[in-house]
Amino acid sequence: MSSARTITLILSLLLSAASHAAGTAPRKTLAPFASEQALSNYLRQLQARQAALQREQRQLQRATAQSMAAAPPAAPAPMVAKAAPAPAASAEAAESVTNVQTTGVDEGGIVKLHGKHLVILRRGKLFTVQVGGNALQPVASLDAFAPGADPSGSWYDEMLVDGDTVAVIGYSYSRGGTEIGLFDINADGKLAYRATYHLRSNDYYSSRNYASRLIGSKLVFYSPLSLDFRRGDIFGGFPALRRWRPDAVPSDFKRIAPATHIYRTDDELEPGNGVTLHTVTVCDLAQRDMRCAATAVMGPQGRVFYVSGESVFVWTTRRGSDSGVFRIPLDGSAPSALKVAGAPVDQFSFLESGDGHLNVLLRAEGQGDAMWDGARGRGDMALLRVPLASFSDGRDSAPAGSYRPLPGGGGYGLQNRYVGAYLLYGNPGNAGRRKADQAWPRQPLYAVRWADAGSVQALSLPHGVERIEALGDDAVVIGAQGRDLHFSSIRLGPQAAVATRYIRADAAQGESRSHGFFYKPQAQNEGLLGLPILGADERPGLNRSAASVLYLRNSGLTLTELGALAARPGPAPDDGCRASCVDWYGNARPLFLQGRVFALLGYELVEGALREGQIREVRRISYAPAAR
Repeated sequence: MSSARTITLILSLLLSAASHAAGTAPRKTLAPFASEQALSNYLRQLQARQAALQREQRQLQRATAQSMAAAPPAAPAPMVAKAAPAPAASAEAAESVTNVQTTGVDEGGIVKLHGKHLVILRRGKLFTVQVGGNALQPVASLDAFAPGADPSGSWYDEMLVDGDTVAVIGYSYSRGGTEIGLFDINADGKLAYRATYHLRSNDYYSSRNYASRLIGSKLVFYSPLSLDFRRGDIFGGFPALRRWRPDAVPSDFKRIAPATHIYRTDDELEPGNGVTLHTVTVCDLAQRDMRCAATAVMGPQGRVFYVSGESVFVWTTRRGSDSGVFRIPLDGSAPSALKVAGAPVDQFSFLESGDGHLNVLLRAEGQGDAMWDGARGRGDMALLRVPLASFSDGRDSAPAGSYRPLPGGGGYGLQNRYVGAYLLYGNPGNAGRRKADQAWPRQPLYAVRWADAGSVQALSLPHGVERIEALGDDAVVIGAQGRDLHFSSIRLGPQAAVATRYIRADAAQGESRSHGFFYKPQAQNEGLLGLPILGADERPGLNRSAASVLYLRNSGLTLTELGALAARPGPAPDDGCRASCVDWYGNARPLFLQGRVFALLGYELVEGALREGQIREVRRISYAPAAR
């Protein structure tokens, strides 16, 4: 069945079930399990269904084998290509160095600011560099894991800073899941280890999303937990927390999601296709001894999650487009849900808007954003727009009329972003790896006013759409054409329009994650932007730094090159790395602090100054540790 017919059928089926989901219906929430016994009984039912399914599969395999042995050999079938599986800002916030999706919701990253010091997480270690008072001086470094712990098999990916607490978030295959290391930092930039905690979880890694958020002093995690119905003690895989010590044992884990904080909808779960506890954990960093509480909803494996200021939304998918969306409040109150169709691309497909609606860009089919799945997906596209008040106990479906069909196929690497009143989306095309003398097909950038049913604009671009970012109330779209990297500024007024274009010859993006870009407003319609770049013949690599960080000035959407700060050529220093020795989250960032401009390039921090309209290097330091 074609993707167009698939989504048409889905919408028609939803229409009959959705009429009672209007905002006039009384607000309902999911019901938790009433007791540990009720939860245990339900899990035993799922275990029995899983065992019966496995027996049926074994019987079918035996019967098939016997039939094949008795039958004459068949002529070889022609080879057929298999389709891919459907896959009010404060002064402190003004000095943020992280390109976050939602104002007030910080995201785990590799570099943060604490007072007059940068705090950097790289290759299993924490570093501080003094930048206050016009300084540029390495201060301290410390292992990002507990003293005495074996860091092998562990990855330390994200960091957040709250007050004088540095939280390092990683994943340990040997110690039980998500690892949270807490460190003290003082006004002089000195670091001291405090404690390590473990949260049970599956690997949280996503090539697009981040596992942790910080809202005030509340550390927020989304953690998937796949239930293994073959194990005797299913509860051994439930949300739990332990404080690490050298002689820690699995029994030290203490459950943080009792049965009364675990929810499900009326949908029948299919153990054979995987059942996951989609878990939101909130930990209070205001207390020196971290305390955490968790809420979990049962659903299929595929997931994309988005964190607003008050809730975590988890979109689950089963069989490509049979989906549900959960709204899990951060205050610990009961979740709510809706039956929905399609699948988001990634976290940027979501917007909880100030008018009390959830807006989500959808493709007909997808499988979540774990690992590299966010780049996959296919089928027709639509914008779902539903009032938050329509979320209920999970029995209701989003009304068919709340899906707005959109043009464009959701191809590999689709990019999407809400900027002001607009939703922008487009495809990267050939990702720019074409010869300079080959014709380049023009790529559309689609612009949708998400709050109304006006027409969709298709803006023609001579380059692919590899990145979409906000420039204040307007936007910039970055992508390759042949060997060149294009920056197209987009004016977002009553109509969207391409304003100007800057072209960097023989260049490519050096960083694909959202944190690789940063825009620093300076005045109305004025500001500076930075992006790591490589040469056109170079390939981004997990074990290399970007060649340089490119800086542009935005002046009324006219983009002008200011120059680049480059990494020093030569072999990387021997740092004696013991853990997290691959830069999964990149290692290059543009930084703007107190009117100064920096480039983080691997173990180098380079400072530039604007002189005669150009950024020129004034000094650099290496903060690399000495080899052991």
